[in-house]
Amino acid sequence: MDEGIALIALSALLILSVFFSACETAYSSLNRIRLKHMAKTSKRAVLALKLHDDFNRLLSTLLVGNNVANLSAAAICTVLFVHRFGDFGATLSTIVLTIVVVVFADVTPKVLAKESPEKVAQFCAPFLRLFMVILAPANLFFFYWKKLLSLIFKANANEKAITEEELLTIVEEAEQEGVIDNEDKELLRNALDFYDQQARDILTPRMDVTGVSKTATAEEIADKFLTSGLSRLPVYEGDLDHIVGILHMRDFFSHTTGRKGFEYLGKIITPPVYVAPQTNISDLFKLLQKEKSHMAVVSDEYGGTEGIVTMEDILEELVGEIWDESDKVVEKFVELEDGTHCVLCTASMDDLYDYLQIPQKNPEGEFGAVSGWIVDMLGKIPEEGDTFTYENLTVTVHKTQHRRALECIIKQNQQALQAV
Repeated sequence: MDEGIALIALSALLILSVFFSACETAYSSLNRIRLKHMAKTSKRAVLALKLHDDFNRLLSTLLVGNNVANLSAAAICTVLFVHRFGDFGATLSTIVLTIVVVVFADVTPKVLAKESPEKVAQFCAPFLRLFMVILAPANLFFFYWKKLLSLIFKANANEKAITEEELLTIVEEAEQEGVIDNEDKELLRNALDFYDQQARDILTPRMDVTGVSKTATAEEIADKFLTSGLSRLPVYEGDLDHIVGILHMRDFFSHTTGRKGFEYLGKIITPPVYVAPQTNISDLFKLLQKEKSHMAVVSDEYGGTEGIVTMEDILEELVGEIWDESDKVVEKFVELEDGTHCVLCTASMDDLYDYLQIPQKNPEGEFGAVSGWIVDMLGKIPEEGDTFTYENLTVTVHKTQHRRALECIIKQNQQALQAV
């Protein structure tokens, strides 16, 4: 073999090895969303996206091409070195080519391609399409070979689907890389949690529901609206377990203003929407939209009223607390000067553990709110001054009302936390 031709062939094969190595990394690590955006203005991006859609065929082309290039280069290099250095040439050829291939034809192109995978994928796309045509017979063989392996080693389809935990990890990494800010991250996390929440998780409990009797006078109803600051009130017959409608402040005042008497309340109330406690809030949101209602009554297992859920309650699960000019801003968690924390017992246990930055969630059972956790830990109706200890937390009931805890003080023992 002419040495000049052999050197040219060897150089060409090494260049092909560089090409296939760079393509493999670029197409394995590119961002499809970013590439789709580039495809709006670049034909090469369109082609790269099309090639990536057929990733199995693409990968077999890259692997076959890279192996053919490396093996052919090894054969030519061995012939050249044996011709020059005799029997020692084979060993020397292996050492030299291994260093050249690993450093210059494998590691270096992959490192560079990793830095800008979308640009490399676009640049290589036309050449790669040509190699996919040339190596079509090999691709066809590996296609059927993959099918055979799939029959022998049956893959679990569920293992291929991305889990919610993996998606949350992607969101965390996106924030760390500066792609999204903290507010965007929280919105995405809330959106993921949105479909796991049920009506019982966000309802206003029956004890806190402000309603009016169906037999109330206009003066009594007006006073309820003015003192509560609410725009809608459930109307009950007898007690809150028998809610017969929802009264809007606008309808009430427009109906009574300028009139001497107050006509029958049933003419201006809207029928209530009843749902079960386990109703998913995404389904509840759609139901309220369909019924053109802003409030739903959550019924318990005995047909009574467990609480109410408003459209605002549902939206707050996505965007956080919504305050208007009539609301009194109340913080669920407040750090006091002595290092303790004042906590509203209506706060959820998950929010409490996030606030205290403790990894455990809903210890020793599932509790929707801190109040339920306190009752379970005390084993009785809470009273002001009651105290209990859980792991590194010392919890003291600070305020109570109607046999339930309203507010508690939590002291976090840092030494106990470190020991854990």
